[in-house]
Amino acid sequence: MTSFRPDMSVEEAISIFPIGVNEVEVFNESGEFAGYLTLESLFGAVQQGELTKPIRHFILTNAPVQSLEQHSISYSQFQSFFQSKLCRIVLNSLYDGVYITDGSGITLFINKAYERITGIKEDEVKGKHMSHLVEQGIISKSASLETIRTKKPVTLIQTIRNERKIIVSATPVFSSSNEVMYVVNSVRDITELIRLKHELDSQKLSYQKISQNSLFPEQTGFQNLVIGPSTFPIFQLANKVAKTDAKILLQGETGVGKSLIAKYIHSRSSRSNKIFMELNCGAIPEHLVEAELFGYEPGSFTGALREGKIGIFEKANGGTLFLDEIGDLPLELQVKLLKVVEENRFMRVGSTEMREVDVRLITATHRDLASLVREGAFREDLYYRLNIVTFDVPPLRERKEEIVPLLEMYLKEFNKKYNENKKMTPECIEWLTNYSWPGNIRELANLVERLVVTTFHDTIDVGDLPPFIQQIFPASKPKTLKEAVAELERSLIIDALKKHGTTRAAAKFLGISQSAIVQKMKKFHIRLEN
Repeated sequence: MTSFRPDMSVEEAISIFPIGVNEVEVFNESGEFAGYLTLESLFGAVQQGELTKPIRHFILTNAPVQSLEQHSISYSQFQSFFQSKLCRIVLNSLYDGVYITDGSGITLFINKAYERITGIKEDEVKGKHMSHLVEQGIISKSASLETIRTKKPVTLIQTIRNERKIIVSATPVFSSSNEVMYVVNSVRDITELIRLKHELDSQKLSYQKISQNSLFPEQTGFQNLVIGPSTFPIFQLANKVAKTDAKILLQGETGVGKSLIAKYIHSRSSRSNKIFMELNCGAIPEHLVEAELFGYEPGSFTGALREGKIGIFEKANGGTLFLDEIGDLPLELQVKLLKVVEENRFMRVGSTEMREVDVRLITATHRDLASLVREGAFREDLYYRLNIVTFDVPPLRERKEEIVPLLEMYLKEFNKKYNENKKMTPECIEWLTNYSWPGNIRELANLVERLVVTTFHDTIDVGDLPPFIQQIFPASKPKTLKEAVAELERSLIIDALKKHGTTRAAAKFLGISQSAIVQKMKKFHIRLEN
């Protein structure tokens, strides 16, 4: 039996959940018991559209209490209800699909929602046995037959005509003699679930933006800024301290948007009509940092310009200076920077003349400055001078509600830049929402640009994502010969296409016609460019 891990996704758990079992035990990587995963909790996750969310959010720490109540009814009662006009009206008004079979697996009824979700019409399946539908390839497997066999509720992922994936939850209706009399299947479209979830998330963020209008009372150039619940307090504080000249320290991982926050503070300050200068202390060779910061006199050192150079402090006079990666500043230069911070005065390299400047200083780092102070790698007095107001900017993985709006924003931006019209499927967006984004917003923007310029079709799907982003789930073993043959056939076609590059060459290698391989590629959803 396959082991269940807390980091396993809901979709993966459904695909390997044992038939006829109501709950399974979950163990962590150390082999320690983590809790129970039940069919009921899985179905609840499905209702919320959380298909790629880890099951650790849905496991129970205590053993679930087994309900003794069964769905039992007499045959005449069910027939009377099922054949009534009211029953058909109710079932056809439901948004979820409904599929009803009798106790032997013969199809009795499907509602309008099931037809919409699957594309299957009632006259195709009514009166037919579920095993016949599986043999014909209309559905991949039958939840009804498993429920009839086990006499227990079953939830599984079903593929319709080798294309659309749906989630089916089958519930048995028992007779007074405890025999399965009917099976009622509730059906939901996985793609639709994900789309609805994203719409709900977008509505939540839109509502959040309404309350943020006070941050942007004027045309500041930040109207498209994505602000979620995790970053709203940061911009709210930034809006307040921007009106002062207090020193600000921004802390957070690389790519979280520290530079954007610094520009926002400048735009809301009394210096907004003055210059904003930015310098990355970690991107300049150590022996040139002093000259870049403070400038130098003519002939100060070998290779210096004959006329000398103005430093960034002088250039930013009257405005705002943003020093990024301040933790990488050499220790000996920290003394000179401290003097500027304390007295607004400094000397150029090779000069004995003190120069005065009026600069609003904002610093940022991805390192822990407090730890650097304890290690003697950063001056304590400078740390406290710079750290008047501190902003801890959370990583993107802790701001998941911002991922979808950011994807949409950058997709629109790069579509316009490269004259494209790309869209992302709901499944692709869901995968990206659950990616950890170690490079944060910068990585997200780079990925969107890469997808826009490298994909050959207008719809970007999960298969277009780089391998390091695609989550690899352990494949379950094929249950039938037909499934095993299909899996092998797909693998051989993909390998041949990778090796030979064209459908013609791959078909020749496999000993089939080009039209045959094209049809099989369509069947198995294989794209040549992937």
